[in-house]
Amino acid sequence: MTSKHILVVGGGIAGCTTALALAESGHRVTVVERNIIAAQTSGESSWAGAGIVFPLLPWMYRDEVNELALRGAALYPQLCRQLLAETGIDPELTPCGMLIKPPYDQGDAKAWCENNGLEYVQKGEDFLLPQVCQIRNPRLLQSLRQMLIQRGVTLLELTQLTSLNETELAEKGKITGWQTSTGAALQADAYVVTSGAWSFDLLKNTALQLNIKPMRGQILLYEMPLGTLPHIVYQDGFYLVQRRDGFLLAGSTLEDVGFDTGVTESARQEMQAKAEAILPALKGATIHKHWSGLRPGTPENLPTIARHPTIANLYLNTGHFRYGVTMAPESARRIVELITSDFH
Repeated sequence: MTSKHILVVGGGIAGCTTALALAESGHRVTVVERNIIAAQTSGESSWAGAGIVFPLLPWMYRDEVNELALRGAALYPQLCRQLLAETGIDPELTPCGMLIKPPYDQGDAKAWCENNGLEYVQKGEDFLLPQVCQIRNPRLLQSLRQMLIQRGVTLLELTQLTSLNETELAEKGKITGWQTSTGAALQADAYVVTSGAWSFDLLKNTALQLNIKPMRGQILLYEMPLGTLPHIVYQDGFYLVQRRDGFLLAGSTLEDVGFDTGVTESARQEMQAKAEAILPALKGATIHKHWSGLRPGTPENLPTIARHPTIANLYLNTGHFRYGVTMAPESARRIVELITSDFH
């Protein structure tokens, strides 16, 4: 295989894992990111999410979603060992299990676990999945960013691309250069869009009908004594996740409000009530932070991992909705496999 220059558009977890897989396959890689990778930047779902490495209630999803999510989850232990060993930054992958509280369909839950070889424990009306892990998103991004630097990947941060236009597609079916907001043209042999909720705007002038829209999720952050919550707890679309240092996430909302990354008092009160109902010890506890992130919403949580139908050197790894973190390592493996086969 001949080494190519690949430009990855988007520096979230999907973009960073894609860039790492490309670099490890021998390619020269540039990552373009509109913000700073791993910085606490409002709007980025990679930073803002809870890091549950599992498709929540998998018996409610299509097989394609579960296959991608579970394969991605299975790749994390090795990836995190590698990241810690080479960067010294621990992404804090923690096998804590997930406790699901009613309402849920007990029959469907048991049948799915048995059919897929996943361990479960029935605890009264609650349903425990002991093998589920959590990961700390900001630390995962920090370690990925450091690994990319060590691999010689070029990071173009605080660099925003414009929507692809006809001039950039002057050669039939091929990108000749992608323009930034400052007028520079970034050239590469191939381009991979991994920019989540912003992917639609970047590609709206191409022939692709990309069904992605931003979906806001708001989250609360508490601090509780270590061991307050031994498992992730999930109930009726809401979760509590406690980190190793005691900080506890409670969320999240699912709002169709465009690119509005604000937070609302009504959501804060609603989430606080749900959190206290699940864990009464939170009553009166201080809320340290309240933030939001924009997920790349897609029908049925199905991402697009493919080459563009009409642009020969453009690839897509985007639209993972709620499971971008979980799916990221396997999504990266698949898109790199496709790119590599095209270059042979």
